[in-house]
Amino acid sequence: MTEPAASHQSSSGGPDTRQVFATEFSWVYRTLQRFGVRHADLEDLTHDVFVVFHARRSEFDASRPLRPWLMGIAFRVASDYRRRASHRNELLQQPEEQPDSKPNPEVSTERARARELLLRAFETLEPDRLAVLLLHDVDGIGAPQIAEALGIPLNTAYSRLRLARRDLAKAVAHLTPREA
Repeated sequence: MTEPAASHQSSSGGPDTRQVFATEFSWVYRTLQRFGVRHADLEDLTHDVFVVFHARRSEFDASRPLRPWLMGIAFRVASDYRRRASHRNELLQQPEEQPDSKPNPEVSTERARARELLLRAFETLEPDRLAVLLLHDVDGIGAPQIAEALGIPLNTAYSRLRLARRDLAKAVAHLTPREA
């Protein structure tokens, strides 16, 4: 995984917020989307992540990768978002389809079905397990960095990853229509 380095330090300590915002906005946006934030709220919550980042940037250890630390902030922002009563009964939104250069209706339909199945399966996972699964299997972040970013023991990160994979497989099997 290649990650932009937070090489520009601000005068007040920590990475430069403007540079991090410019380089990581899209990644934080997609991360929040995977955590179940409604499309209508994604931009606001992405900005909230950077507000928290700006306030806590002096705590960041520049010898460590930035994305796991940002992910920890995004996870907490998304968790707070989900706890609000106004969002408890809402379903995970399907990400917007990116246009293919060579649209193939069969492939597009199959991708849409697979994406919908996966999003529905994600909805069944516990948020703590989903966070670890997405960080590890989608973003390619190692368990030690995940544990540190989420403030959990390393063995807990490995356990959540194992349980999330198991729960995801069960959910996909349960949600997949059986062929007669």
